[in-house]
Amino acid sequence: MRKSMIVLLALVISAGSGCGREAEKVVLKEGTPEYALAKDLANIIPAVDPGKNKVLVKTGGIEITAAEVVQVLHNNFGSRAGELKKADAAQLKEMFEMAARQIAERKLMLEQAKESGQTVTEEELNSTLGEQYEQFGGEQAFRDALNNQGISFDYVKENIRETMLIDKLLQNVVGDKAVVSEAEIMESYGKDKTASVRHILLLTEGKTDEEKSALHKRMEEILARARAGEDFAGLAKEYSEDPGSKDSGGLYEDFGRGQMVKPFEDASFTVPVGEISDIVETAYGYHIIKVEGRKKETRPLEEVRAEIETQLADVKKQAVIDSFIKGLKEKSGFKTFGL
Repeated sequence: MRKSMIVLLALVISAGSGCGREAEKVVLKEGTPEYALAKDLANIIPAVDPGKNKVLVKTGGIEITAAEVVQVLHNNFGSRAGELKKADAAQLKEMFEMAARQIAERKLMLEQAKESGQTVTEEELNSTLGEQYEQFGGEQAFRDALNNQGISFDYVKENIRETMLIDKLLQNVVGDKAVVSEAEIMESYGKDKTASVRHILLLTEGKTDEEKSALHKRMEEILARARAGEDFAGLAKEYSEDPGSKDSGGLYEDFGRGQMVKPFEDASFTVPVGEISDIVETAYGYHIIKVEGRKKETRPLEEVRAEIETQLADVKKQAVIDSFIKGLKEKSGFKTFGL
């Protein structure tokens, strides 16, 4: 499964107030577009109703409500916010809960950035904005593009400033912890570079524990049939709920490391070629994976050395950042509440 099935946000998320003071809950005002959007989405998930203002995340002095998520989504999607009403209950629930976590994490990092003395000068901000203008063919073209999408320029400008603050914080956090050794480069060069697999997926998103248990038993039956010799591609076409590979018999060809969700990748690069994995659980559901083949790097080491070093450094950076964010959340008593 590819890492992203649903594109959550068109732009970075606004942060608002930080820790260290009593939480201020966002309240949507009747008659505003955000209020109307929340009422429409409440027809899909009643807990989103603006009158309830359900809390989805509490952490330190921060409370993220369903109303705040609606506000952020509306600000990010602009005139396309109405497309959210096409989502089913499971998709919308996942979107809201993930967005609430992202908003809270962003607020924690912003507060930490400010406490550590990080700043963004007007010159730095204008330089970054200039890069955006250049991509669109000039400042006016950039502003026009945002206006056509119903997105506020001031909102985007503030989000860029906040993101730059967080980037400075994370650069300091990573420091020299992403240095890659020659031994690590050689080890990576010798590993399989890509994998080709077939898989069968039963979706568990939005399912109750009882429903998930029934799906696991169903997958056990499919796994037994596959290991008994039934055609795996045929089983995938019949049972898999992955729209991206079902019609091709569950096939994903020649994908590299880092392209799939971690449990899926781990099985794809460790199960012996020709064999079938045990049941693998990811955020999407239950998978069984048949490894069709793997390939190693064929280019000379010196040709790919810089590429490998960058990839390894990126993995190390992300691990340091993930650990840092986890520490912030633990320190602030990060708690989530489902819709």
